Amino acid sequence: MWIETTIAMRFLRQGRGQSLLILFGIAVGVSVIVFVTALISGLQANIIERTLGTQAHIRVEAPDQVNRIAPAPPGAMQLVLEDRRAQVLRTIVNWPQVRDVLDRMPGITAVSPVVSGPAFGRRGEAVESVALVGVDLPRYLRVIPLDRNMVDGRLDLGAGNAVIGRQLAKDLGLRTGGKLRIDAGKGREAIVNIAGIFELGVRELDARYVYLDLKQAQSLLALPGGITVIDVTVADLFGADRSAARIRGLTGLKAESWMETNAQLMNALSSQSMSTRMISVFVAMSVALGIASVLAVSVTQRTREIGILRAMGTRRGQMLRVFLVQGAVLGLVGSLLGALAGLGLVGAFNSFGPKLFYIPLPPALIPAAMALATVAGVVAAAVPASRAAKLDPVEAIRHA
Repeated sequence: MWIETTIAMRFLRQGRGQSLLILFGIAVGVSVIVFVTALISGLQANIIERTLGTQAHIRVEAPDQVNRIAPAPPGAMQLVLEDRRAQVLRTIVNWPQVRDVLDRMPGITAVSPVVSGPAFGRRGEAVESVALVGVDLPRYLRVIPLDRNMVDGRLDLGAGNAVIGRQLAKDLGLRTGGKLRIDAGKGREAIVNIAGIFELGVRELDARYVYLDLKQAQSLLALPGGITVIDVTVADLFGADRSAARIRGLTGLKAESWMETNAQLMNALSSQSMSTRMISVFVAMSVALGIASVLAVSVTQRTREIGILRAMGTRRGQMLRVFLVQGAVLGLVGSLLGALAGLGLVGAFNSFGPKLFYIPLPPALIPAAMALATVAGVVAAAVPASRAAKLDPVEAIRHA
Protein backbone atom coordinates (compact mmCIF):
# COMPACT_ATOMS: atom_id res chain seq x y z
CA MET A 1 0.00 0.00 0.00
CA TRP A 2 3.02 2.32 0.29
CA ILE A 3 3.24 2.82 -3.50
CA GLU A 4 -0.48 3.41 -3.85
CA THR A 5 -0.48 5.90 -0.97
CA THR A 6 2.49 7.79 -2.40
CA ILE A 7 0.86 8.09 -5.82
CA ALA A 8 -2.47 9.11 -4.29
CA MET A 9 -0.89 11.90 -2.22
CA ARG A 10 1.03 13.12 -5.28
CA PHE A 11 -2.20 13.35 -7.27
CA LEU A 12 -3.87 15.26 -4.42
CA ARG A 13 -1.00 17.75 -4.21
CA GLN A 14 -1.04 18.34 -7.96
CA GLY A 15 -4.76 19.19 -7.84
CA ARG A 16 -4.35 21.34 -4.73
CA GLY A 17 -7.19 23.71 -5.60
CA GLN A 18 -9.68 20.93 -6.19
CA SER A 19 -8.53 19.09 -3.07
CA LEU A 20 -8.92 22.16 -0.87
CA LEU A 21 -12.35 22.87 -2.30
CA ILE A 22 -13.67 19.37 -1.63
CA LEU A 23 -12.05 19.36 1.82
CA PHE A 24 -13.94 22.56 2.61
CA GLY A 25 -17.20 21.01 1.40
CA ILE A 26 -16.66 17.87 3.49
CA ALA A 27 -15.75 19.94 6.56
CA VAL A 28 -18.93 22.01 6.21
CA GLY A 29 -21.04 18.86 5.83
CA VAL A 30 -19.53 17.10 8.85
CA SER A 31 -19.76 20.24 11.01
CA VAL A 32 -23.46 20.45 10.12
CA ILE A 33 -23.96 16.80 11.12
CA VAL A 34 -22.13 17.28 14.43
CA PHE A 35 -23.81 20.55 15.38
CA VAL A 36 -27.36 19.69 14.30
CA THR A 37 -27.23 16.23 15.90
CA ALA A 38 -25.87 17.65 19.16
CA LEU A 39 -28.41 20.51 19.05
CA ILE A 40 -31.40 18.20 18.59
CA SER A 41 -30.07 15.77 21.23
CA GLY A 42 -29.71 18.66 23.68
CA LEU A 43 -33.19 19.93 22.82
CA GLN A 44 -34.70 16.48 23.34
CA ALA A 45 -32.89 16.05 26.66
CA ASN A 46 -34.16 19.46 27.80
CA ILE A 47 -37.75 18.65 26.80
CA ILE A 48 -37.62 15.27 28.52
CA GLU A 49 -36.09 16.75 31.66
CA ARG A 50 -38.76 19.45 31.88
CA THR A 51 -41.56 16.97 31.18
CA LEU A 52 -40.38 14.06 33.34
CA GLY A 53 -39.04 16.33 36.07
CA THR A 54 -42.56 16.40 37.52
CA GLN A 55 -43.66 12.81 36.89
CA ALA A 56 -42.46 9.24 37.19
CA HIS A 57 -41.39 7.19 34.19
CA ILE A 58 -43.98 4.51 35.08
CA ARG A 59 -47.07 4.72 37.31
CA VAL A 60 -48.30 1.46 38.81
CA GLU A 61 -51.91 1.42 40.06
CA ALA A 62 -54.62 -1.05 41.00
CA PRO A 63 -56.52 -2.44 38.00
CA ASP A 64 -59.70 -0.65 36.93
CA GLN A 65 -62.92 -1.89 38.51
CA VAL A 66 -65.37 -3.51 36.10
CA ASN A 67 -69.04 -4.37 36.40
CA ARG A 68 -69.76 -8.02 37.16
CA ILE A 69 -73.21 -9.20 36.10
CA ALA A 70 -74.59 -12.59 37.08
CA PRO A 71 -75.42 -14.73 34.03
CA ALA A 72 -79.10 -15.19 33.13
CA PRO A 73 -80.71 -18.55 33.93
CA PRO A 74 -81.07 -21.00 31.02
CA GLY A 75 -83.86 -20.08 28.64
CA ALA A 76 -84.11 -16.48 29.85
CA MET A 77 -83.23 -13.36 27.87
CA GLN A 78 -81.19 -10.70 29.64
CA LEU A 79 -80.98 -7.10 28.42
CA VAL A 80 -78.26 -5.05 30.05
CA LEU A 81 -77.63 -1.32 29.72
CA GLU A 82 -74.13 -1.21 31.13
CA ASP A 83 -72.35 1.97 32.18
CA ARG A 84 -68.70 2.00 33.12
CA ARG A 85 -68.28 1.54 36.86
CA ALA A 86 -67.28 4.62 38.82
CA GLN A 87 -63.66 4.45 39.92
CA VAL A 88 -62.99 5.22 43.58
CA LEU A 89 -59.77 5.49 45.56
CA ARG A 90 -58.44 1.98 46.01
CA THR A 91 -55.22 0.70 47.48
CA ILE A 92 -52.75 -1.62 45.83
CA VAL A 93 -53.10 -5.00 47.51
CA ASN A 94 -49.90 -6.23 49.18
CA TRP A 95 -48.05 -3.13 48.03
CA PRO A 96 -44.96 -3.70 50.24
CA GLN A 97 -44.35 -7.01 48.45
CA VAL A 98 -44.94 -5.35 45.06
CA ARG A 99 -42.50 -2.58 46.01
CA ASP A 100 -39.83 -5.12 46.97
CA VAL A 101 -40.34 -7.03 43.71
CA LEU A 102 -39.96 -3.82 41.69
CA ASP A 103 -36.83 -2.90 43.67
CA ARG A 104 -35.19 -6.08 42.41
CA MET A 105 -36.25 -5.79 38.77
CA PRO A 106 -33.38 -5.06 36.35
CA GLY A 107 -33.47 -1.66 34.69
CA ILE A 108 -35.49 -0.01 37.48
CA THR A 109 -33.60 2.73 39.32
CA ALA A 110 -36.14 3.98 41.89
CA VAL A 111 -39.47 2.88 43.40
CA SER A 112 -41.65 5.14 45.54
CA PRO A 113 -45.05 4.34 47.12
CA VAL A 114 -47.50 7.26 47.00
CA VAL A 115 -51.02 7.83 48.32
CA SER A 116 -52.95 10.61 46.62
CA GLY A 117 -56.51 11.87 46.53
CA PRO A 118 -58.71 15.00 46.40
CA ALA A 119 -59.46 17.39 49.24
CA PHE A 120 -60.19 21.05 49.94
CA GLY A 121 -57.66 23.53 51.24
CA ARG A 122 -59.09 26.33 53.39
CA ARG A 123 -57.67 29.53 54.79
CA GLY A 124 -60.29 31.78 56.28
CA GLU A 125 -63.02 32.23 53.69
CA ALA A 126 -60.80 31.13 50.80
CA VAL A 127 -61.28 27.56 49.55
CA GLU A 128 -59.32 25.74 46.84
CA SER A 129 -59.56 22.21 45.47
CA VAL A 130 -56.25 20.46 46.17
CA ALA A 131 -54.59 17.11 45.57
CA LEU A 132 -53.10 15.51 48.66
CA VAL A 133 -49.89 13.63 47.93
CA GLY A 134 -48.48 11.49 50.73
CA VAL A 135 -44.94 10.28 50.13
CA ASP A 136 -42.07 8.39 51.68
CA LEU A 137 -39.73 11.36 51.20
CA PRO A 138 -36.33 9.59 50.84
CA ARG A 139 -37.75 7.28 48.19
CA TYR A 140 -39.80 9.99 46.48
CA LEU A 141 -36.78 12.27 46.02
CA ARG A 142 -35.16 9.55 43.92
CA VAL A 143 -38.12 9.81 41.51
CA ILE A 144 -39.00 13.54 41.62
CA PRO A 145 -36.23 15.95 42.77
CA LEU A 146 -38.65 18.05 44.79
CA ASP A 147 -35.80 19.46 46.87
CA ARG A 148 -34.44 21.22 43.77
CA ASN A 149 -37.76 22.98 43.21
CA MET A 150 -38.14 24.61 46.62
CA VAL A 151 -38.46 28.40 46.35
CA ASP A 152 -39.11 29.19 50.01
CA GLY A 153 -38.78 27.47 53.37
CA ARG A 154 -37.59 23.89 53.71
CA LEU A 155 -38.67 20.45 52.53
CA ASP A 156 -40.01 19.00 55.78
CA LEU A 157 -43.04 16.69 55.87
CA GLY A 158 -42.80 15.47 59.45
CA ALA A 159 -44.80 16.42 62.55
CA GLY A 160 -47.83 17.95 60.83
CA ASN A 161 -45.84 19.87 58.22
CA ALA A 162 -46.67 20.21 54.52
CA VAL A 163 -45.21 21.84 51.44
CA ILE A 164 -47.46 23.43 48.81
CA GLY A 165 -47.15 24.83 45.30
CA ARG A 166 -46.33 28.46 44.69
CA GLN A 167 -49.57 29.17 42.83
CA LEU A 168 -51.67 27.59 45.60
CA ALA A 169 -49.83 29.67 48.20
CA LYS A 170 -50.60 32.78 46.14
CA ASP A 171 -54.28 31.86 45.71
CA LEU A 172 -54.77 31.26 49.43
CA GLY A 173 -52.49 34.08 50.59
CA LEU A 174 -50.17 31.66 52.40
CA ARG A 175 -46.48 31.89 53.13
CA THR A 176 -43.94 29.80 54.97
CA GLY A 177 -44.99 29.29 58.58
CA GLY A 178 -48.68 29.79 57.81
CA LYS A 179 -51.51 27.36 58.61
CA LEU A 180 -53.63 25.46 56.09
CA ARG A 181 -56.81 23.58 56.96
CA ILE A 182 -57.27 20.44 54.88
CA ASP A 183 -60.78 19.00 54.53
CA ALA A 184 -60.90 15.54 52.94
CA GLY A 185 -64.63 15.07 53.55
CA LYS A 186 -66.69 13.00 56.02
CA GLY A 187 -65.21 14.88 58.96
CA ARG A 188 -61.60 14.10 58.10
CA GLU A 189 -59.77 17.37 58.67
CA ALA A 190 -56.32 18.49 59.70
CA ILE A 191 -54.46 21.77 60.17
CA VAL A 192 -50.93 21.64 58.78
CA ASN A 193 -48.00 24.02 59.03
CA ILE A 194 -46.58 25.27 55.73
CA ALA A 195 -42.91 24.31 56.00
CA GLY A 196 -42.03 25.24 52.43
CA ILE A 197 -43.23 26.31 49.01
CA PHE A 198 -42.18 24.66 45.74
CA GLU A 199 -42.48 25.52 42.05
CA LEU A 200 -42.46 22.62 39.59
CA GLY A 201 -43.05 24.85 36.59
CA VAL A 202 -46.42 23.25 35.73
CA ARG A 203 -49.25 25.60 36.71
CA GLU A 204 -51.78 22.85 37.40
CA LEU A 205 -49.42 21.10 39.80
CA ASP A 206 -48.23 24.30 41.47
CA ALA A 207 -51.88 25.30 42.04
CA ARG A 208 -53.09 21.96 43.49
CA TYR A 209 -50.37 19.78 45.03
CA VAL A 210 -50.05 19.55 48.80
CA TYR A 211 -47.27 17.19 49.91
CA LEU A 212 -47.71 15.46 53.26
CA ASP A 213 -46.11 12.65 55.19
CA LEU A 214 -47.33 9.25 53.94
CA LYS A 215 -49.08 8.29 57.20
CA GLN A 216 -50.89 11.62 57.59
CA ALA A 217 -52.16 11.50 54.00
CA GLN A 218 -53.34 7.89 54.51
CA SER A 219 -55.32 8.99 57.56
CA LEU A 220 -56.94 11.94 55.79
CA LEU A 221 -57.91 9.84 52.76
CA ALA A 222 -59.26 7.00 54.91
CA LEU A 223 -56.70 4.57 53.50
CA PRO A 224 -54.80 3.47 56.62
CA GLY A 225 -51.65 1.62 55.64
CA GLY A 226 -52.58 1.75 51.97
CA ILE A 227 -51.20 3.46 48.87
CA THR A 228 -52.80 4.29 45.54
CA VAL A 229 -49.77 4.56 43.25
CA ILE A 230 -46.23 3.24 42.98
CA ASP A 231 -43.99 5.61 41.05
CA VAL A 232 -41.12 4.00 39.16
CA THR A 233 -38.11 5.35 37.26
CA VAL A 234 -36.08 3.33 34.78
CA ALA A 235 -32.55 3.56 33.43
CA ASP A 236 -33.65 3.45 29.78
CA LEU A 237 -36.20 6.22 29.22
CA PHE A 238 -37.18 5.01 25.77
CA GLY A 239 -37.55 1.45 27.05
CA ALA A 240 -40.11 2.48 29.68
CA ASP A 241 -42.97 0.89 27.73
CA ARG A 242 -41.22 -2.49 27.78
CA SER A 243 -40.58 -2.18 31.52
CA ALA A 244 -44.26 -1.29 32.07
CA ALA A 245 -45.30 -4.39 30.11
CA ARG A 246 -43.03 -6.57 32.30
CA ILE A 247 -44.52 -5.02 35.45
CA ARG A 248 -48.06 -5.71 34.19
CA GLY A 249 -47.19 -9.30 33.41
CA LEU A 250 -45.40 -9.85 36.72
CA THR A 251 -47.83 -8.15 39.12
CA GLY A 252 -51.17 -8.06 37.30
CA LEU A 253 -51.44 -4.34 38.12
CA LYS A 254 -52.09 -1.41 35.81
CA ALA A 255 -48.77 0.09 34.69
CA GLU A 256 -48.53 3.07 32.32
CA SER A 257 -45.28 4.49 31.01
CA TRP A 258 -44.61 8.15 30.26
CA MET A 259 -44.56 7.17 26.58
CA GLU A 260 -48.24 6.19 26.81
CA THR A 261 -49.36 9.21 28.82
CA ASN A 262 -47.37 11.67 26.67
CA ALA A 263 -48.13 10.38 23.17
CA GLN A 264 -47.81 13.81 21.52
CA LEU A 265 -44.42 14.40 23.15
CA MET A 266 -43.24 10.97 22.00
CA ASN A 267 -44.38 11.75 18.45
CA ALA A 268 -42.48 15.06 18.50
CA LEU A 269 -39.29 13.39 19.77
CA SER A 270 -39.54 10.68 17.10
CA SER A 271 -40.01 13.34 14.41
CA GLN A 272 -36.93 15.21 15.62
CA SER A 273 -34.84 12.04 15.58
CA MET A 274 -36.02 11.23 12.06
CA SER A 275 -35.12 14.75 10.94
CA THR A 276 -31.60 14.32 12.31
CA ARG A 277 -31.14 11.03 10.46
CA MET A 278 -32.43 12.52 7.21
CA ILE A 279 -30.05 15.48 7.51
CA SER A 280 -27.12 13.10 8.08
CA VAL A 281 -28.07 10.98 5.06
CA PHE A 282 -28.40 13.94 2.71
CA VAL A 283 -25.16 15.50 3.92
CA ALA A 284 -23.37 12.15 3.42
CA MET A 285 -24.80 11.97 -0.10
CA SER A 286 -23.53 15.49 -0.80
CA VAL A 287 -20.07 14.56 0.48
CA ALA A 288 -20.04 11.40 -1.64
CA LEU A 289 -21.13 13.23 -4.80
CA GLY A 290 -18.52 15.95 -4.23
CA ILE A 291 -15.69 13.43 -3.82
CA ALA A 292 -16.90 11.39 -6.80
CA SER A 293 -17.00 14.46 -9.05
CA VAL A 294 -13.52 15.62 -8.02
CA LEU A 295 -11.99 12.17 -8.55
CA ALA A 296 -13.81 11.76 -11.88
CA VAL A 297 -12.23 15.03 -13.05
CA SER A 298 -8.89 13.82 -11.68
CA VAL A 299 -9.10 10.64 -13.75
CA THR A 300 -9.81 12.67 -16.89
CA GLN A 301 -6.99 15.13 -16.21
CA ARG A 302 -4.46 12.40 -15.43
CA THR A 303 -5.33 9.96 -18.19
CA ARG A 304 -1.79 10.20 -19.62
CA GLU A 305 -0.13 9.73 -16.23
CA ILE A 306 -2.36 6.75 -15.50
CA GLY A 307 -1.42 5.27 -18.87
CA ILE A 308 2.30 5.72 -18.18
CA LEU A 309 1.95 4.14 -14.73
CA ARG A 310 0.08 1.19 -16.25
CA ALA A 311 2.75 0.84 -18.97
CA MET A 312 5.46 0.82 -16.26
CA GLY A 313 3.85 -2.21 -14.64
CA THR A 314 1.31 -0.78 -12.23
CA ARG A 315 -1.43 -3.38 -11.88
CA ARG A 316 -5.12 -2.64 -12.16
CA GLY A 317 -5.64 -3.46 -8.50
CA GLN A 318 -2.94 -0.97 -7.51
CA MET A 319 -4.47 1.75 -9.66
CA LEU A 320 -7.87 1.01 -8.14
CA ARG A 321 -6.41 1.39 -4.66
CA VAL A 322 -4.73 4.72 -5.60
CA PHE A 323 -8.11 6.40 -6.09
CA LEU A 324 -9.73 4.61 -3.18
CA VAL A 325 -6.93 5.97 -0.97
CA GLN A 326 -7.61 9.46 -2.33
CA GLY A 327 -11.29 9.13 -1.40
CA ALA A 328 -10.42 7.87 2.08
CA VAL A 329 -7.86 10.65 2.68
CA LEU A 330 -10.28 13.34 1.52
CA GLY A 331 -13.06 11.93 3.69
CA LEU A 332 -10.84 11.50 6.77
CA VAL A 333 -9.10 14.90 6.64
CA GLY A 334 -12.28 16.75 5.71
CA SER A 335 -14.23 15.03 8.48
CA LEU A 336 -11.50 15.87 11.00
CA LEU A 337 -11.69 19.55 10.06
CA GLY A 338 -15.49 19.39 10.15
CA ALA A 339 -15.47 17.73 13.58
CA LEU A 340 -13.29 20.53 14.95
CA ALA A 341 -15.60 23.11 13.39
CA GLY A 342 -18.64 21.32 14.87
CA LEU A 343 -17.00 21.34 18.30
CA GLY A 344 -16.42 25.06 17.91
CA LEU A 345 -20.07 25.66 16.99
CA VAL A 346 -21.28 23.66 19.99
CA GLY A 347 -18.92 25.55 22.29
CA ALA A 348 -20.02 28.90 20.84
CA PHE A 349 -23.71 27.99 21.33
CA ASN A 350 -23.14 26.98 24.95
CA SER A 351 -21.05 30.06 25.71
CA PHE A 352 -22.68 32.82 23.67
CA GLY A 353 -26.05 31.37 22.64
CA PRO A 354 -29.49 32.20 24.08
CA LYS A 355 -28.76 29.97 27.14
CA LEU A 356 -32.16 28.32 26.82
CA PHE A 357 -30.57 24.92 27.26
CA TYR A 358 -27.13 23.27 27.26
CA ILE A 359 -25.93 21.17 24.33
CA PRO A 360 -24.13 18.03 25.53
CA LEU A 361 -21.78 16.34 23.07
CA PRO A 362 -22.39 12.57 22.91
CA PRO A 363 -19.01 10.74 23.04
CA ALA A 364 -19.77 8.63 19.96
CA LEU A 365 -20.94 11.54 17.78
CA ILE A 366 -17.53 12.72 16.53
CA PRO A 367 -16.21 9.23 15.63
CA ALA A 368 -19.53 8.33 13.99
CA ALA A 369 -19.57 11.50 11.85
CA MET A 370 -15.93 10.99 10.81
CA ALA A 371 -16.57 7.33 9.99
CA LEU A 372 -19.61 8.29 7.91
CA ALA A 373 -17.66 10.85 5.88
CA THR A 374 -14.67 8.51 5.39
CA VAL A 375 -16.85 5.60 4.25
CA ALA A 376 -18.75 7.97 1.95
CA GLY A 377 -15.40 9.06 0.48
CA VAL A 378 -14.26 5.49 -0.19
CA VAL A 379 -17.62 4.49 -1.70
CA ALA A 380 -17.71 7.62 -3.84
CA ALA A 381 -14.20 6.89 -5.12
CA ALA A 382 -15.19 3.41 -6.30
CA VAL A 383 -16.60 4.48 -9.70
CA PRO A 384 -13.75 6.78 -10.81
CA ALA A 385 -11.23 4.29 -9.36
CA SER A 386 -12.76 1.48 -11.40
CA ARG A 387 -12.66 3.65 -14.51
CA ALA A 388 -8.99 4.49 -13.92
CA ALA A 389 -8.10 0.83 -13.37
CA LYS A 390 -9.77 -0.19 -16.64
CA LEU A 391 -7.87 2.32 -18.80
CA ASP A 392 -5.78 0.68 -21.49
CA PRO A 393 -2.18 2.03 -21.26
CA VAL A 394 -1.77 2.55 -25.03
CA GLU A 395 -5.14 4.21 -25.46
CA ALA A 396 -4.55 6.40 -22.40
CA ILE A 397 -1.17 7.65 -23.69
CA ARG A 398 -2.52 8.17 -27.22
CA HIS A 399 -5.58 10.05 -25.82
CA ALA A 400 -3.31 12.51 -24.04
